[in-house]
Amino acid sequence: MENKLPLFIVTGASGSGKTYIVKELRRIMPEFDIFDPDNLIEFIEHDWEKMRNIWLRVARNIAQSGRMTILCGTMMPWDIAKCVDFPYFKHVYYLNLHCNEETREKRLQERNWSTGMIQEHKNFAKRLLEIADTEYDPPMPTIDTTEAAVSGVASQIREWVLRYSDTGTKSNEC
Repeated sequence: MENKLPLFIVTGASGSGKTYIVKELRRIMPEFDIFDPDNLIEFIEHDWEKMRNIWLRVARNIAQSGRMTILCGTMMPWDIAKCVDFPYFKHVYYLNLHCNEETREKRLQERNWSTGMIQEHKNFAKRLLEIADTEYDPPMPTIDTTEAAVSGVASQIREWVLRYSDTGTKSNEC
């Protein structure tokens, strides 16, 4: 009998702090493998389907070693459900990082994003809030990163992960 492990995805629109939080999560959660999926863009460009499938395969292989993975990148449940390795996880949990529009605009302007792209991600951020209770199971919690310290956000993510992780029932099988 298989003992599947859960997968954790910290999502959010661009500028919400997903990449920024990775280093602190790794520091306070060394028992988890934590990745920023955008690190592969350099190699596979913007092939999002391939990106999702690669990361779920990586997470599956990590789970086969009895460890859990946290992916900090924009991923939607209906896209993740189409991945080849989706059935190998007990459950996929999502948490949304969010910031106010002014903060998002400032952060994305610092990356030299166009006004149009910034507006797209403001709209996407609103949409994530609108669907958090209906498209996610369990409903997707949101952490506001507007003025929060990275350590505080990381602590909240840690609490959320530990609530759903099966730390006492790990197996070497996925």
